[in-house]
Amino acid sequence: MEITRFGFYWLDTWVLANVIQLATQDFCMAYLNQHNDPCGRQYDQMTMAARSAPANIAEGSSRHATSKETEMKLTDVARATLAELANDYLNWLLRQESIPWSMQSADYQAVSSIHLDRPEYKDDILHKSSIHILAQKHKFDKWLKSGDSLTAANCLLVLCNRLIQMISRQIERQLETFKVEGGFTEGLTAERLAFRAQQSVQAGAPTCPLCGKPMIKRVAKKGTNSGKEFWSCSAYPTCNGTRRIS
Repeated sequence: MEITRFGFYWLDTWVLANVIQLATQDFCMAYLNQHNDPCGRQYDQMTMAARSAPANIAEGSSRHATSKETEMKLTDVARATLAELANDYLNWLLRQESIPWSMQSADYQAVSSIHLDRPEYKDDILHKSSIHILAQKHKFDKWLKSGDSLTAANCLLVLCNRLIQMISRQIERQLETFKVEGGFTEGLTAERLAFRAQQSVQAGAPTCPLCGKPMIKRVAKKGTNSGKEFWSCSAYPTCNGTRRIS
């Protein structure tokens, strides 16, 4: 497997999203039942929200080379579904007249201070990444496998909010990259204009009266000359030079 195809396997956000998905599935299996979830809707909603996070991070990362806009949108979907899941855990606590851990509590501080290990797999990615994900999940076993739903819900609420912050920083980095490099559409447009400018030079097209760059043929889309061809500067919209086609 090529690293370029599976770059998301190295993302801490994707790893933690998988930890949350596995822990949410364990939580729902252990604590949701016919009494508190008779129709199974809560089970479906929570497990689907937990699944959506790693799935959208992976899909967004896979679109990095072709569409940075799509990458950001899918990453943002992951963030939104995590907010939904976090609210489900908050609701679980409130339904039982319990409140979330204080940020100053020992448990909150302990869970928040646990750092994820950096991935070290260079080959056999599926095998080694799975080992890595389970190893990170076991770091939180003290709370996730405590046998107490309130403890597990509190731990997962902290992890959801932590991942939301991580994804927000990831989206900020994606936006900065987009500002510098543009997106897929912008890249195609630049390539197309460069090709047309080169064709114009080879065909002996006139130069722009304003900046001297080669001109390319365009078709007017509005006004009295709508539908007619004219010479336009290849540097448009930076330069607005035009010539009539005699």
